Amino acid sequence: MGIKNTSDSIEEYIKAILAQSGIAELKRSELADVFQVVPSQINYVIKTRFTESRGYIVESKRGGGGYIRIGKVTFSNKHQMLCDLLDNLGERISQQVFADLIQLLFDENLMTEREGNLFLATTSDQVLGQDAPYLRANILRKLLQQLDRKG
Repeated sequence: MGIKNTSDSIEEYIKAILAQSGIAELKRSELADVFQVVPSQINYVIKTRFTESRGYIVESKRGGGGYIRIGKVTFSNKHQMLCDLLDNLGERISQQVFADLIQLLFDENLMTEREGNLFLATTSDQVLGQDAPYLRANILRKLLQQLDRKG
């Protein structure tokens, strides 16, 4: 097992709060003090690990009484989730957002780890080339439609 870095520890801490209460309301400076990091590292973790494509909603208020509120998006059923993903899918999708969405499908038990890894391997920029963002969006659209039919 690898050694965890500080960002991993911060992510784990926030996810533990989410698991307990469903919403994590944090003060950037207090969290920075707990982990003995600068507040910008807290921002980095939140911006990279608690994104919409990973199934999170983040609210932020700056200033003296500022806070960060993080919630996990929940759906009433798989059909609703797939429809919401389809409705919000643009014409192009980055490799990172695609990977986040494949992880979400795995987390929701709509895809096996093996299936997810196969999709990731075959939809990289290296494989798809110059039109990768457009092709990935089309691939994901068809995948979501197929998963919704199976539901």
